[in-house]
Amino acid sequence: MDRRGFLYLLAAGLTGAAVGRGATGLDLAEPDPRPARAPVPADPTGPGGIVAVPAPAGVVDRLPGDGPQIALTIDDGSNGEVVAALVALCRETGTRLTFFPNGSYRTWGDNARDLWPLIESGQVAFGNHTWSHPDLTTLSDAEVAEELQRNQDFMRRTLGVSATPFWRPPFGSHDERVDAVAADVGHPTTVMWNGTFDDGRVVSAEDLVAAAEQDFAAQAIVVGHANQLPLVSVLDRLLELVETRRLVTVTLADAWSAPA
Repeated sequence: MDRRGFLYLLAAGLTGAAVGRGATGLDLAEPDPRPARAPVPADPTGPGGIVAVPAPAGVVDRLPGDGPQIALTIDDGSNGEVVAALVALCRETGTRLTFFPNGSYRTWGDNARDLWPLIESGQVAFGNHTWSHPDLTTLSDAEVAEELQRNQDFMRRTLGVSATPFWRPPFGSHDERVDAVAADVGHPTTVMWNGTFDDGRVVSAEDLVAAAEQDFAAQAIVVGHANQLPLVSVLDRLLELVETRRLVTVTLADAWSAPA
């Protein structure tokens, strides 16, 4: 489906339907009977001809190689309508996204059933963004580990994400100590960014488009947030920008395979 078709469906209430299906949410206190499944491994010659390489231990802020790929990555998830619209975007247009959820937001459980097939196909990937979004540099080692482990357990139980090498520090705040704890928990790759929707503040639709026009480029890792409704109104314009610049959306798992 092209971007115009997606926009039509969105306006017709597709997003509202997605929210409605999960309005009661999953009971996160009970393990979901659906077994955790690792994402389907990326094709060795994946989207845009990308070839996955082993995920590195350390910090990354751009994609490897020199192809036309762009990684759109979405943090947090405080707004269920935005999460549902992004899931619909992937389902209806084939866009590939990487999510970094905070499990404390029920929005992810509300949309889990629509996410499952996208996770299983490898069209969406996940990284750890902690359970409740604290500044980890202010916490003890044990507290850092608890934040990451709790979110890891949530992703496995609710979304079926069994493992991911990727994590992103809230506020981008990390140091060698925090990175080492994250690696011990199972996330050796600290994912930063070299592009942004600039939506860590209150933004308008035009603000989002202006940021995308500045930062949508080959090899970019772009960070945005599933927190503010203006994002829903400009998804078609963001897709148009990807198309006109001849970029190819990839997940982080398309670019970096998990270590054995």
